[in-house]
Amino acid sequence: MMKMIIDKQKVPSPHSYISLYLITYISDGLKVKGYLAEPQTLTREKLPGLVYLRGGIKNVGMVRIQRVIQWAAEGFVVIAPFYRGNKGGEGQEDFAGEDREDAHTACDILFSHPTVDPDSIHLIGFSRGGVMALLTALNNKKVASLISWNGVTDMFLTYEERVDLRRMMKRVIGGTPNKYPERYVDRTPLDQLQDLQSSVLIIHGMKDEHVSIEHAYRLEQALNQVNKKVDAWYYRDYTHHFPAKEQQRILTEAGKWLKAQRKHGLG
Repeated sequence: MMKMIIDKQKVPSPHSYISLYLITYISDGLKVKGYLAEPQTLTREKLPGLVYLRGGIKNVGMVRIQRVIQWAAEGFVVIAPFYRGNKGGEGQEDFAGEDREDAHTACDILFSHPTVDPDSIHLIGFSRGGVMALLTALNNKKVASLISWNGVTDMFLTYEERVDLRRMMKRVIGGTPNKYPERYVDRTPLDQLQDLQSSVLIIHGMKDEHVSIEHAYRLEQALNQVNKKVDAWYYRDYTHHFPAKEQQRILTEAGKWLKAQRKHGLG
């Protein structure tokens, strides 16, 4: 782990039993920033690990300490990349292109973390992070499970639905889906799921105005077509951001779901 993490600074934690750090790690030769949260435990039992993959781009959808702490409070060692080019990191985000390496490397950091159980490493992707989580699990067959929470799963569909994002997508991806379909195919993992070896939980608000429920339906259908393990929790009245109390309740249930998915039990 220490070879990848080159700087680790303790920052104030809102939770007395969780240590929070601002870390810098090397991804693809670039210095990338993120948070690392470590629950303090009195036992020598190893903890599950969780890579939290944020949504948005640049300052929109940036990792919130509160969210990292919420997951750590469920007993996970959590790493949450900011992605390259953010908060003093090197390089430039490209919306699930080369910046997916930042998620892959974060996953590797957890696998080498001394207090993390390597049979219990998981991913959660929120919004744009849904694609990042799927691509990361496809890259690392040792990941036990992943959650796509109001997650993007089809980059063509995002371009079609989010007229307000088209200018940004053309800029960072390098063109439109019509001109460069291969760049959007590369960022859309739905046709690669036969190679997925992680359990999947889909959580989605059916009134989501940023990432439509269609993304969730397409993911569930694609997983079922290749006989992969998938659970789906759909919420009829919720939008992109769930009410705070319900969000916490569902997060706790999702944490239990993750802990039940152990790699050695999946064959």
